[in-house]
Amino acid sequence: MSNKSTLKVKLLNYTPRAEETIAQAGKLCYSQVGVDEIAEKQDEESIARYVKMLQNLGHLSPIEHVSFTFAVEGVSRVLTHQLVRHRLASYSQQSQRYVKLDQFEYIMPKEIDENEEAREIFIRQMEESQKAYDDLTDILFEKHYQSFMDEGQDEKSAKRSASKKAIEDARYVFPNACETKIVFTMNARNLLHFFNMRSCLRAQWEIRDLSDQMIRLVKDIYPNLFLNAGPSCINGPCPEGKMTCGKIKQVREKYKNI
Repeated sequence: MSNKSTLKVKLLNYTPRAEETIAQAGKLCYSQVGVDEIAEKQDEESIARYVKMLQNLGHLSPIEHVSFTFAVEGVSRVLTHQLVRHRLASYSQQSQRYVKLDQFEYIMPKEIDENEEAREIFIRQMEESQKAYDDLTDILFEKHYQSFMDEGQDEKSAKRSASKKAIEDARYVFPNACETKIVFTMNARNLLHFFNMRSCLRAQWEIRDLSDQMIRLVKDIYPNLFLNAGPSCINGPCPEGKMTCGKIKQVREKYKNI
């Protein structure tokens, strides 16, 4: 059986000349001229200055015109259950209904991995889940195969249909730790909100690791747009109230250098 899986984040695609597009869109709101004339007066320095100003003013609708598509592997179903709660995004996730997992990979929390007893319990449970899945798949396949043959399907079609129907129900034994893969697209405004929420120290560790890797990727491409990317407290007071982590100075220092 495969062991632990490792987080992998790739920026598949993004809006080209995004900061230029944002500046044109934002200036159009207050201009008597069209985008062609606005573009003629723009240069790198003025674009950077304007993008920063928009964010400082909280005028964020122009940044919705640009989007980013990420491919993520080596994450658990725990993470993706949280991720899809960010509803203003588009998602395509590996299906357990159509993909048979002969040897599923899993995500092991660090706290479990570092404790020998806990680690043994965890791995044993993963192995038992795989065995249960395999056994259920075999049992259900035989049942469905015979049923499809009785209905008059040819052998090849009956096997294909039975296999799909078997794993559709057998997947219910997989744990939240089961590794999955997902592609998703967010516009820049929603992406910044995602970073605000998920890079916070109070966020769950796995999705926080994902958020931080995403910040590094987009900041490298558009440093002005994502200058203040990170948890909410790097741009103002902590919004968590009594539940604050109490580490605002350390957090701000971290995201200066990320």
